[in-house]
Amino acid sequence: MTLHSVAIIGARGHTGAELIRMVDAHSSLELVLVSSREHDGQQVSDHVDGFTGSLRYVCADAEAVARKAADVVVLALPNGKSAEYVQAIQSQRPEALIVDLSADHRFSEGWYYGLPELTRARYKGERRISNPGCYATAMQLAIAPLLDELAGPPQCFGVSGYSGAGTAPSERNDPEKLRDNLMPYSLVDHLHEREVSRQLGVPVEFMPHVASHFRGITMTVNLWLQRSMSVEEIRNRYLGRYGDEALVEITEDAPWVSRVAGTHGVQIGGFALAPGGRRVVVVACLDNLLKGAATQAMQNINLALGFGETSGIPTREQP
Repeated sequence: MTLHSVAIIGARGHTGAELIRMVDAHSSLELVLVSSREHDGQQVSDHVDGFTGSLRYVCADAEAVARKAADVVVLALPNGKSAEYVQAIQSQRPEALIVDLSADHRFSEGWYYGLPELTRARYKGERRISNPGCYATAMQLAIAPLLDELAGPPQCFGVSGYSGAGTAPSERNDPEKLRDNLMPYSLVDHLHEREVSRQLGVPVEFMPHVASHFRGITMTVNLWLQRSMSVEEIRNRYLGRYGDEALVEITEDAPWVSRVAGTHGVQIGGFALAPGGRRVVVVACLDNLLKGAATQAMQNINLALGFGETSGIPTREQP
């Protein structure tokens, strides 16, 4: 069996660790480069539970990454840091597959926006894939089945665990400041608000918060409808859209973030209908580090390389 080589750039973060484990467990992928300035020279296994290989972190600049000639390069870098890597790889190895987990190319022409449950039919063999944001994934999956019924902008109240703020110290990932607290931030014009509005083609209103739990997103979405609908009709919309999706589960009750943390899929449910039938509230929960980042990247890699989309990803059918 031919193995496809994978390089992960910016692997020190939480998502990088999840990706290392997933690539290492994939039968058709081989991890050949793990780049981190802070961990340069250290054994990957000393930092990533479950990784048993002998690979060490290296501090690799853009040219070094391009020279490594990996088949797949995953960029897990902060926003605004990917351009030099993309340019170097494009110059030396244009056929390489690049998956960018940052927001740098979510608005770029020529890049495939990879939210597979909604965009896989639009994939045309692009070698440049932009991974959606974690909040943006939850919002889009919660809204899409009712998109053609909307009477106004969806209002989205999101709460994320503090791992979503990354590893660089800040108020939004300080457990002491978050203890017994819920911290609102960027309440208008958030990047994910613009991302979802662009992708769905409707204005979306998003209010993000960070809480004291480590991982997982709860997204509560308020939707005004053009006509009166029943709960059964609404639920059937979601079942019809996602019933065959291995990583989406429609639930009767509103999902709990504690039940999706550490899992690879998203749960959508609740479906609370106001009197009159023209206002419905939907709740979506996912793990921001997995379906909101690493798992989705693996779906996109599988799609681009021609593997089954959930190869290497535990699903409800494959625990």
